[in-house]
Amino acid sequence: QVQLVESGGGLVQAGGSLRLSCVASGRTFSSYAIGWFRRSPGKEREFVAAISRSGDREYYADSVKGRFTISRDNAKNTVHLQMNSLKPEDAAVYFCAAQSQSTVSADPDYWGQGTQVTVSS
Repeated sequence: QVQLVESGGGLVQAGGSLRLSCVASGRTFSSYAIGWFRRSPGKEREFVAAISRSGDREYYADSVKGRFTISRDNAKNTVHLQMNSLKPEDAAVYFCAAQSQSTVSADPDYWGQGTQVTVSS
């Protein structure tokens, strides 16, 4: 069992930055690929970024490439999502998710509760 807790959301002006964190419980954190997804009102949940179990591979949605960076610290059971040059369309509830595979699919094993990101124009 893995429990995921997100933090770091908030209100930011367009062009600004936020750093989201996802802290996992359990001693097998390095066995899970971790991903970030987001959902905004009236839209389907969408993939944002993912990182492999060892952290040697990163994956990004086209909409955030070059602006967002995912990283992980397995010693601290933590994954970060650094979000720069934020746009109003990035506003959403951001969820982290864990999957016991090399990467994260659309149906991960575990989900966090989410953290709200609001971007003002």
